[in-house]
Amino acid sequence: MDIFSYLPQLINGISITVILMFISICIGLILAIGMTIGITYGNMVVRECIKMFIFFIRGTPLLVQIFLIYYGSGQFAWIRSSPLWIILSEPMSCAIIAFSISTACYTSVILQGAIRSVPRNEVDACDALGMSKWLAMRRVIFPRAFRIALPAYSNEVLIILKATSLASTITLLDVMGITQQLISQTYDTVFWYTIAAVIYLILNSVIIAIFKTIKMWSTLPSHG
Repeated sequence: MDIFSYLPQLINGISITVILMFISICIGLILAIGMTIGITYGNMVVRECIKMFIFFIRGTPLLVQIFLIYYGSGQFAWIRSSPLWIILSEPMSCAIIAFSISTACYTSVILQGAIRSVPRNEVDACDALGMSKWLAMRRVIFPRAFRIALPAYSNEVLIILKATSLASTITLLDVMGITQQLISQTYDTVFWYTIAAVIYLILNSVIIAIFKTIKMWSTLPSHG
């Protein structure tokens, strides 16, 4: 089989997968930081609401969440007649919303554990220097927590990359969507699923290499 004749389709699928993962990770990280701050410093109502939301997202399958956002939102007339429908009618934006929320909840749990793992003497040093809680969080606690959380967070990024394969269930032509399309054209199931597995393996290897580099840079002593 001449795989090169299908290369443009595969490249397009890879680009959709990478874009979907990258945007979801960026939005998810921002949301996770906000949720972590809310749980750490918010009042009881804020903390409990965030905890319940995280419990729901972590306790339900991501595929169900994708279907609820993509198919479920169209069941409400007020959504279809609102500006929200511009976003919720598109499979790409619905997938980004689902993946962003999912990774935000898991990342928030990772960050909460990392914050609790920051050595107590470093927190006490911030208090001794008269730092406000926000200054201490920005200058000391969060940077330290991110370094602690890096190994677990790298795993979360890998999980989201592989989870993007679920986007094909809502008509997105990512790597898995293109794979299923090529299988329907050529009827060569084993070959194209093997190609898809190799593509995901390569993407995983690139992400692992990036995080290893970030970890190496984060452990280098600062000068000046």
